[in-house]
Amino acid sequence: MNINELIRQIQTELNIDIDGKPGPQTWTTIYQYILKNKVKPSLSANIKLDEVDARSEENIELLLPEVKNYARALVHKANEVGITIKVISGLRTYAEQDALYAQGRTKSGEIVTNAKGGYSNHNFAIAFDIGVFEGNKYLAESAKYKAVGAMGIDLGLEWGGSWKTIIDQPHFQLRPVWAIDMNSSQMLAELRKRHAIGKAIF
Repeated sequence: MNINELIRQIQTELNIDIDGKPGPQTWTTIYQYILKNKVKPSLSANIKLDEVDARSEENIELLLPEVKNYARALVHKANEVGITIKVISGLRTYAEQDALYAQGRTKSGEIVTNAKGGYSNHNFAIAFDIGVFEGNKYLAESAKYKAVGAMGIDLGLEWGGSWKTIIDQPHFQLRPVWAIDMNSSQMLAELRKRHAIGKAIF
């Protein structure tokens, strides 16, 4: 098979004009096809997206619009199997992140983060933390976090419990399409750049 025959076959498969030439339409459609198949699935129509408890909603409200329904869907999905979770943290400003970073270093308390301002996905409203509850009691540790982690992954979220370096089971985030092939450092660098110039994250 020569190159023109190969291109015709691709054009046929992609349902575009068949001329055997790799023109702009062909390359654009190939790019869109590859990108589409790398993007995580969006929330299906049968996922419950109603508002959740007041504490969660207060934190969800500060997330980017693209992330809000994922957070709500996770709360509902956990509730369906008898696990009560709440969104206990969402957006943090750079200043809030720096204050958190200082804890256990230059301020009293235990170290709770290794990220300074601009180096946490929370600073860009694409990440949130959940807490598992039994009644009104918050459980800092529970096997239920792993169950909720699996639910989050199923929805299309990244789960901090699957990280290889710092494991963060309460943490979930929605990775933008443009960052699919980036490592964490590369994605954060681009997030900082977009934040600085006011460019949209999604």
